[in-house]
Amino acid sequence: MKNDKIDDLGKLGKNKAYPKREPIVSRVSDIDFSGTYSYANYLRWQFDERLELIKGKVFEMAAPAPFHQLVSGRISGELYYFLKKQPCRIYPAPFDVRFPDVSKRNKDVYTVLQPDISIVCDMSKIDKRGCVGPPDIVVEILSPSNNKKDLEYKFAIYEEYGVREYWIVFPDERYLLKYVRNADGVFIADKPYNGDVDFVSDLLPGFRLNMNEVFED
Repeated sequence: MKNDKIDDLGKLGKNKAYPKREPIVSRVSDIDFSGTYSYANYLRWQFDERLELIKGKVFEMAAPAPFHQLVSGRISGELYYFLKKQPCRIYPAPFDVRFPDVSKRNKDVYTVLQPDISIVCDMSKIDKRGCVGPPDIVVEILSPSNNKKDLEYKFAIYEEYGVREYWIVFPDERYLLKYVRNADGVFIADKPYNGDVDFVSDLLPGFRLNMNEVFED
């Protein structure tokens, strides 16, 4: 799955050479969405709208719906209290996660995502701008505008770069899917969690999340 979906990104547009002195960009409309961009370009985009980079391609992020935010807040709150005495920390969006390949230099990083929730246990990955490298756990809460990106492109990125556990939350359908990375580096899906059951995490022993409470209106 991951190779096909990531390779598809190269077909979205032409390559754009990295300009050493690119000006500050203050409007989304000034970005050439057919181009290929790095984190160095991303840092010079100064506007309120949120964007993500996947293999250099730009993806807009729609404002989340109220129920999306309600579900996100409930999951974040439970994680925050559980992790208070743990070595791991929770970072809700907006929070930049960079996925470097050979080099961590800004101009060499072409994938920058903003997961709804990131859990990081290795604090050496955290710097003043966010996280460099894969979080241990990523949580994405789907909405109609981001289903394809989260289920295909971002799934492939998280799998390729070593996220250990990926939770995908379906708020409209009111269930949660958990993917755990196996010894071969492949995400393996657990059963769907829905109804009056408790979600459990392989990486956070003792953490429990009741699905009815998460999706309560």
